[in-house]
Amino acid sequence: MIRIITDTASDLSIQDAKDLDVTLLPMTIEFGKESFKDRYEIEPQEFYERLTTSDDFPITSQVNPFEFKEVLKKYAQAGDDVIIITLGSNFSGTFQSAHLAASNYDNVYVVDSSTVTVAQQCLVRYAATLRDKGLSAKEIVNKLNKNVDNVRVLAIVDTLEYLKKGGRISSAAAVAGGLLSIKPILTTINGLATIVGKARGKKNANTLFKKLITEAGGIDYNKPIAFAYSGTSSEGLDAYLEENKDMYQDKTDSLYISQMGSSVGTHGGPGVIAIGFFTPTA
Repeated sequence: MIRIITDTASDLSIQDAKDLDVTLLPMTIEFGKESFKDRYEIEPQEFYERLTTSDDFPITSQVNPFEFKEVLKKYAQAGDDVIIITLGSNFSGTFQSAHLAASNYDNVYVVDSSTVTVAQQCLVRYAATLRDKGLSAKEIVNKLNKNVDNVRVLAIVDTLEYLKKGGRISSAAAVAGGLLSIKPILTTINGLATIVGKARGKKNANTLFKKLITEAGGIDYNKPIAFAYSGTSSEGLDAYLEENKDMYQDKTDSLYISQMGSSVGTHGGPGVIAIGFFTPTA
């Protein structure tokens, strides 16, 4: 049997993971002296309520080696092949934790997604599809590694306030951006979060978003496509999908929607819209 493990930075819900038969290990989120396991002890709704009202800015922590070792005792020692797909190693030490835990096994494979949120989730969903088609663990890992460079994430950030609080941008930049209603669009390049565009207002941001998807190479509709929203309401994402339904309607049966948890929500704040997708390959 092939087991697939990932972390909650993928923004899979607990139910999504069960439906995919994927083991979901939680990142840790701390508000002051309180510590929670992402999604298991604090659901996204409660997280965003705390994020917008708490005096304490949250801190996220990696999945530690012990947590991986405990799962591997259950699976790998029973003879199952295990594929671990982690949050990008430049964002967190989770990949290193998994690699350390897997070092004593020859039937455990660790894949660095080099990305986060719905792009990481797309890799997990792709792996589950390949597993269900009967591919071996080595074949799946080879396909994942070949596609890591083809998976994309784009995210429109609604407010710069949380990037400022997390030290990702200066206070001056946040104030200036807020006054001009600047909506930055982020992606991951070489495993690092990078601003690839800025637009003034939501309408212009949505137009730029669509342009950037095309410039990235377009969407491979034969592989998973995933959207996510941050905050307590999906209203912004719902509006985006309605306005741009020509890009997705009748083109795929693999369109998934998730609510972002703490890993990205901490820095993006509420109102983020993100898409994960694969670009077509030759």
